[in-house]
Amino acid sequence: MKDIAEFVRDRRKALGMTQPELAEKAGTGLRFIRDLEQGKKTLRMDKVNQVLALFGFVLAPVRQEREA
Repeated sequence: MKDIAEFVRDRRKALGMTQPELAEKAGTGLRFIRDLEQGKKTLRMDKVNQVLALFGFVLAPVRQEREA
């Protein structure tokens, strides 16, 4: 299973975009894109969603089934 960092990096490269181009299109800073692609653990979810929206995705809560 891919993590978000790998997902964003793979999508960006598949579209032939550089990190600065992704930052500009997403309306974020270059440092944020670098941190995101390097898997930084503490990032603002709204900014992550700005980037994911370019690829047609969003972070959202998912219900987990618990064992009884």
